[in-house]
Parts: sequence; C-alpha cells; structure tokens
Amino acid sequence: MFILIASKEAKPNNDDDNKLEKFLLFKITILSTTKYKNLIMNCNFIKINHLMKIKIIPLLLMLFIISCKNESAKEKFSYERVQENVEKIESTEQTIIILNSNDLMLFDKTSLLARAGKNIRFTLNHTGKIGKEFMGHNFVLLKKDVDVDDFAMLALDFKENEYIPKNNDFIVHTRMLGGGESETINFIIEEPGTYKYVCTFPGHYQIMQGELTIE
Repeated sequence: MFILIASKEAKPNNDDDNKLEKFLLFKITILSTTKYKNLIMNCNFIKINHLMKIKIIPLLLMLFIISCKNESAKEKFSYERVQENVEKIESTEQTIIILNSNDLMLFDKTSLLARAGKNIRFTLNHTGKIGKEFMGHNFVLLKKDVDVDDFAMLALDFKENEYIPKNNDFIVHTRMLGGGESETINFIIEEPGTYKYVCTFPGHYQIMQGELTIE
C-alpha cells in the first residue's frame, strides 16, 4: 500500500531529478517492503498465537473433562467390584437347600450337604395335588444316633401334633404339607457329621428318608 503511494508521487521532471527520485523510490520501496514483511510476520505471529489459543484452550478443557470422567469411571468400577465381592461373601454365608416331595411318597433327594456353623435355608415343596390328610409330607431332621424306626413308630402317637413326637430327638422340622404347599425354615448345625431326615406321615418313613452331611 505504501509502495503504490510512493510510485504515484514520483513524477520525473528531468534526468537528474528522475535518477534521484528513482533512487529515493528504491530506498523507500526497500524500507517499506521490509517493514511490510515485518508487519506481515508480526500480524501472522499474532494471528497464529490467537489461533493457537483458540484451539489449545478448548483442547485442554476437553482433556481435563476426559480425565475427570476417567477418574469417575475408575471410582465407579472400584465401587461395583467391592459390591460384587460383598454379595459373594454373603452368598457363601449360607447353604440353600430345596427338597421336593410328591404324591408318589418320594423325596427328590436322599443326600444333602451343608457347612457347619453356617445358616441353612431349607425349603420343602409338596409338588403333588393330594391333601395332607391322605398324602401329607414333612421334613424332620433327627439328632445323631437316633434310631429312625423307633422315632417313626413313636410319631404315630402324635397325630394332633402333625406326627411330631414331643421329645428332644430331633433338631428341626417343617409343618405337615399338602399338595401344592411349601415351607421354608432356617437353622444352623455346629457339629460336623451325618444326620438322618424323614417324613413322619404314617407309612412314609421307610421310603421318604435321607441324610444331611455337615462338613
């Protein structure tokens, strides 16, 4: 822009003046060009700095946000892992046993397993359809060394008590169930060993019996 103005003002009148003007115009052109280049460089530098600031600031902000999200994700992952471990520990604190009975006077299992000193969550299901007056089933867990035959014969005298003798020969029992009924009980056995279980409904114990092993 400065160069064009200088060129317009240079109007030669004679040879000497023309030479002088050309010389001065040449110097002005050099100076103007140098300043113009410096100005361009300075402007470009300022422009580059401005663009870098515009681009770098959002980039830094984005990196900060991503970093925060990663930290949050790590904390959440750690929390979930802890919760998962707690649930596993709780699930190992008890043994869940489900025993089914039916109208054919059968238990579906004759051997059960549990841990000593841990809660046993036991469920008895009567999957049949006949009422308990004719096809009742219960679960009676006997103490060690109790004779099954003697206990079952004694149970016949306690119909009003759902065939549960009023003595201390058993550890735990369910109520008498009819078809379609179920009951859940919880108990703990501290001493390892093998314990017999039976159904005390008349005529059932010979078939409906099994063993609970405590380890």
